[in-house]
Amino acid sequence: MLEKIREGSQGPVAKVILGAVILSFALAGIGGYLGQTTEQPVAEVNGVKISQTEFSRAFQNERARLEQQFGEYFAQIAADPNYMAQIRQGVIDRLVQQELQTQLAAELGLRVSDESVKKAILELPYFQIGGKFNNDRYLQVIRQMNFQPDAFREYLREEMTRSQLISAVAGTDFALESELASAIALQQQTRSIDYVVVSKESLQEGIAVTEQEIADYYDLNSSQFLAPEQVSVSYIDLNAANLDLQSNVSEEDVKAYYDQNSAQYIEPEKRRVSHILIDNTEDDDAAKAKAEDLLAQLQQGTDFATLAESSSDDIVSAEMGGDLDWIERDMMDPAFEDAAFALQSKGDFSDVVQSEFGYHIIQLTDIQSQQVKAYDAVKADLRAELERAEKVNAFYEKQTEMGAIAFEISDTLVDAAEVAGVEVQTTGLVDRNSLPAPLNTPAVMTAIFSVDVLEDKMNSEVIEVGDEHVVLVRVKEHKPAATKPLADVSEQIKARLVSQKASELAKEKATTLYAEIEAGKSLTDLATEHSLELRQEAALTRQAYTVSPAIVQHAFKMAHPTDTAVVDKVELNNGDAAIVALKSVTNATVEGEIEAQLKQNITMAQVNKNYMVFIDALKANAELNLPKAQAATE
Repeated sequence: MLEKIREGSQGPVAKVILGAVILSFALAGIGGYLGQTTEQPVAEVNGVKISQTEFSRAFQNERARLEQQFGEYFAQIAADPNYMAQIRQGVIDRLVQQELQTQLAAELGLRVSDESVKKAILELPYFQIGGKFNNDRYLQVIRQMNFQPDAFREYLREEMTRSQLISAVAGTDFALESELASAIALQQQTRSIDYVVVSKESLQEGIAVTEQEIADYYDLNSSQFLAPEQVSVSYIDLNAANLDLQSNVSEEDVKAYYDQNSAQYIEPEKRRVSHILIDNTEDDDAAKAKAEDLLAQLQQGTDFATLAESSSDDIVSAEMGGDLDWIERDMMDPAFEDAAFALQSKGDFSDVVQSEFGYHIIQLTDIQSQQVKAYDAVKADLRAELERAEKVNAFYEKQTEMGAIAFEISDTLVDAAEVAGVEVQTTGLVDRNSLPAPLNTPAVMTAIFSVDVLEDKMNSEVIEVGDEHVVLVRVKEHKPAATKPLADVSEQIKARLVSQKASELAKEKATTLYAEIEAGKSLTDLATEHSLELRQEAALTRQAYTVSPAIVQHAFKMAHPTDTAVVDKVELNNGDAAIVALKSVTNATVEGEIEAQLKQNITMAQVNKNYMVFIDALKANAELNLPKAQAATE
């Protein structure tokens, strides 16, 4: 087993795993590398304590990752305590898994050498500039994560050691062809069923609900009838795009700006080129020899386009005689580009040129000299740019004055709006998720429901909602969340109770019908007798979407029929009930070679399953002390 682990740690799976580990800390940051503490641990694994410090570092790591993933909307997600509790518990579970893996690695004597750690650091793209390792960049990144070099190397060594175990499970797993065929046959199996649905809607007529039942339901479920917290907001909306200019931009201003920035309106030289590419990935010497032979043919008068079409390894351009269209400087490989721009006349071709893609012969087919855009062609854009600049300058002046006035006179927005030259706008009473633009951003919602603005009735600070676009807000009226009066929800409760009672009647009727089936009556006769629609699916698949998911799932759990159909009753997710008769099962036949993607999907499903079995086995053989997640957050 140890040998397999060591072999697995060198494979591509291990590199993927290590990359994922490094990506997680490179994106999120590691936090302080502070070591052990004496505080209450969040968990204990075979006597080894996982400290609050370790948990806090990992939790902040995960939080930062989620903030980067969800952006400004993370604030709304994080407001749900249940969601954050799940995140905390997930972090603890991962820390426990990591400690179990670390202990097993130590028990097996696994170790990552200094040379391997050094090689991993040199190859990580986060420490590279221009594709090469940069020591200054390396030190800058790890210091931002509060690591010293020695501590970072040990952290990386620990992660790489754990990855050896993971890669042993993931990298050495495989599925036999017979297992793949069986799995595919099972996935593609079809079943023939008849079924009837007892609809709750058909049983609602005549169902009575008393006022007492409504009142009792209201008392027991009052939390379901909360009217959301609402606010009415007064706000100032200052947007540079909507500002009026104090004076128009003159023609002289535009022309002067053009003259001062004429270098911006130069269109660089362009060249249209064709090429013949010889791929050198398999045999460099043979590729170079072939390219030189083609060059000799060109020098003897062979048509470039014809030779490109027949000999170039660039299949796309070869179909067009090697044409690469127009190129400019800094578009192509440097060696290719230097050769292309060294050609003097149309029709000239280069010697053999080596790039990272192979060997090229380049032909110049057209030249577009450097040009300067005429003033008349750009003056409309220049005028718009100058007007935009004036608006931006005015915007920042108004923003500064507006913010200062709103702070000094914090009980009204009128004075700040006057300085900004805009009007105070007001919303009606709305809940936090119904605020109109531009107030419907996480930053504005956070400000509105802050203590200073909501409770102390102060103006907010200036809040940026876009480029050169800010708002100031204050709460005009606040209506706390409260339970709706019974009178307002009585009809809603009545409808729910009727639906619940009808659903119970549907289940009872299905039970009665099922008893008749067991007594010997056929499903067809039963459907006719009770005026139910008999529905049939001759080849039901596991992915069927025209049949209720509950029926599909149950049908594929039922025993295979023999001489007679197998019948059972099913409760549907919408409150209906059904009687299902399974008539036959048809196994799929797998012929020919299995598609590579299908093989990979099945194998990866098996890998994931086996990895979880591996983790569960480690837990089962360990002494774990796992306090509740809440204890870890106090």
